[in-house]
This record gives sequence, C-alpha cells and structure tokens, in this order.
Amino acid sequence: MVDYPSTQSDTTSKTDYLYWFRNSAPYINAHRNKTFVIMFDGAALKNSNFQHIIHDIALLHSLGIRLVLVHGAREQIDESLAKQGIQTESHLNRRITTRKALPEIMSAVGASRMHIEALLSMGLANSPMFGSRIDVVSGNIITAKPFGIHDGIDFQLSGEVRAVDTHTINHLLSNNNIVLLGPTGYSTTGEVFNLLAEEVATKTAIALKADKLIFLGEQVGLLNSGHQLIREVSSNQLDEYIIENSRSPYFSTTLKCAQEASLQGVQRIHLLPFAYDGALIEELFTRDGIGTMVTDAHYEEVRMATIHDVGGLMTLLKPLEERGILVYRSRERLENEIEQFAVIERDGTILACAALYPIAIKEHEIPSAEIACVAVHPGYRKSNRGTQILTFLENKAKKSGIQQLFVLTTRTAHWFVEHGFQPSGVEDLPNSRQELYNFQRNSLVFKKILM
Repeated sequence: MVDYPSTQSDTTSKTDYLYWFRNSAPYINAHRNKTFVIMFDGAALKNSNFQHIIHDIALLHSLGIRLVLVHGAREQIDESLAKQGIQTESHLNRRITTRKALPEIMSAVGASRMHIEALLSMGLANSPMFGSRIDVVSGNIITAKPFGIHDGIDFQLSGEVRAVDTHTINHLLSNNNIVLLGPTGYSTTGEVFNLLAEEVATKTAIALKADKLIFLGEQVGLLNSGHQLIREVSSNQLDEYIIENSRSPYFSTTLKCAQEASLQGVQRIHLLPFAYDGALIEELFTRDGIGTMVTDAHYEEVRMATIHDVGGLMTLLKPLEERGILVYRSRERLENEIEQFAVIERDGTILACAALYPIAIKEHEIPSAEIACVAVHPGYRKSNRGTQILTFLENKAKKSGIQQLFVLTTRTAHWFVEHGFQPSGVEDLPNSRQELYNFQRNSLVFKKILM
C-alpha cells in the first residue's frame, strides 16, 4: 500500500478543489458550443485584474465556448481628448461626437483593441496562457447609422447600431476564432460613427441569439435598498432599478440594455464586477454565482390551469393541431383534462402550456408520467417559456413520486433532447401506455429519469 504524505491543510485544499472541479462538469458540458457575448468598458482595461479576465476568457475559449468580446474605451477617449484640449458634451448618456473629436476617438479605440489582442496573444511558459493558441478577429462587422437629432441637439458622428453581420461572426466562431468588437461602426457611405459599447453588445447578442450576454462593470451587480446583492431579477422588475440608478448613467444604460436583451430573447444576462478575480468562472461554473442574473423566467408565473383557460388553450393549440404537430383535443376533452395542464398567462393570453399525465402502472413498474401538449405562442418562442413550464411540471412530478417521464413527439425531438430526455422505444413505455400508442402517428419516444 502506498502512503501519500500530506498535511491537513493540503488535504482540505485538495478536497475543496476536487469537489469544485467535479461539480463544475455539468456547467462545462452545458456551455460547450454555446455563444456568449462579453462586454467590458475601458475602465476594466485599466484595472489590475484585467489580465486575469483575459486568462479566464482564454479558459472559456479552450472549453469550447463561442466568444464575442465587446470592449469600450470611454476613459481612454476622455484622456485622449483631454490631451488635445478637445471638449465634448454629453446628452442622454451619450457623447456628442464632433468631427474634430473623431480622430482622437478612433485612436483611443484602436489602441484599446490592440491592447486586448496583445494580451490574448500571450503564450509564455509558466503562465496561464501557455499553449493557448487564440485567433482574435476584428472587422467591419457593425453597420451604423447616425443617432440624429434629439431634444434639438445634433449628435453629429455619434451613431447607433443599424445591423450586425451575423453571417461573418458565425463563420469566424465556427473556425474557432474569438470575435472582438469595439464601440465604432461604419455606415454604408463609408463614415465612422462612435457607438455605445453596451448597445453594440446588446444588439450583437440579440442578432446572434446568444445564449448569454455578460456585462463586466464597476458595480458588483444589482443592489437592493439595503445594499444587498440581488442574485436574480426578471426583466420587468428592472424598470424601478433603472430609475433608482439614474444618477449612475453608465450603469443605468447597462440595465436598459440588459432589459432589452432579455425581452428580445437572450435568456441569461449577467452583471458582474470586473475587479473581482474569477468573477466569470465563479458565475458560470458554480451554482450560486457571484453577480446578478437577469432573466425573463419569472416574468409570468407558471400556474396550473383552470376551467377558465380552456378558450385560451384552444386558441394556442389549434394552429399546431392543424399542422399535425399536436394531437387534436376537443373542448370537452380539454375541460375534462384541464387539471393536468400548466400554463403561462399574461393579460388574459395563454403564452405557453404543457400537460402532465400520470401513467397507470402495474406491479414492479416504475412510477411514470407523460409530458404532452407542450406549446408556446408564436410571438414568444425565442424566450425560455417552454423550458420554464417543462421545469415546473418536472418538479411537480418529482413531488408526486414520479421517477421517470416520457414524451412522444413527431416534430420536436431535438428540443426534448436538449432538455435531458433520452431516445427510448415503445417497448419501454409502461404496459398501459403501450396499449394506447398510435402506430399510424409513429411518434418518437423519449424518456427522462427524475433524480
């Protein structure tokens, strides 16, 4: 037997490390091949922790995460303008960019970009970047247009995002590149416009249908009135915080962008402090995280359906039934089975529904149930309401002692696989459900074991 010498502190440290590493595995698998947009302002570039942020970005890249980085340069621009004695005004939390100021802005943005590229190119032995070959690509990916005249003020060469070249970005990401974008865009007439980095990040995340949008800022996250960190907030709750933080114009802008991204289909937006070493890793690979996550998951609560929801259910289900995606259910059947349905409703409109049918089992069969009739309103399919209602019914099944779930589908197999269901067969269904299987419909069977 081999004796492994170690001190008590070494053993504790090793145990903690192994526990963390093993428990991060589900997150590593979940994030692989996903698209993250990460935005940081010029203040982050000047912070002593920025080199650690670069190391963490390299780690994310090595784990197969598709990364789009968006950098700001607000402080660098201020310094460059001050050296030349050029003054610029601001309005609506946006710089008014004159033609005299534009060359200095372009210079500051370019220098910031090269600084980031240089850090991502480091490969010294005995450093966290050793052996991490990273290709960073920038370009004319953002098309811009003039911000125009607001409140009688001409913003001149300040612009806003007109279009994002998602085709080019996806091509670059597929070739294992990191895409780096800055706070500038180009018009179809060849002009350069000064943009808000927060807006570039938000519009890019929406256009790419990114899985996450991450803002690395000076704040630790969103705080409540007692100065305690809010771990999770829904997009509709941000209105009050945007008003409360109006004296912090840049953070207020970030909150507005986070809300827009959430409402436009980006499922997870994270607000993290750039000065906290390891914020990205702790947020993405631990259960509790470190900052604030914005999500629309609680924008409308999931609830069990009532008889008053039958009309709304019929309206939601009819188009899917006509296309053969769902089995037809008459009003009478819906009324009889209404207690099996869960719904998400807003202002009298059913946005999503799903049903949980317990399956009669014989002796020695595992307690089972079937998830059926999963439907989301066409206008909200970019959101996570399908996931939200599925999770609700899975938790309900667990509380009822159900140990395995089945789903039968003809069109949405991939979606259920993404949510943990495994391909199965008719022969795996409990006997009572096998007897009701419609061989003409020839639905695929999937199974999920509930832990």
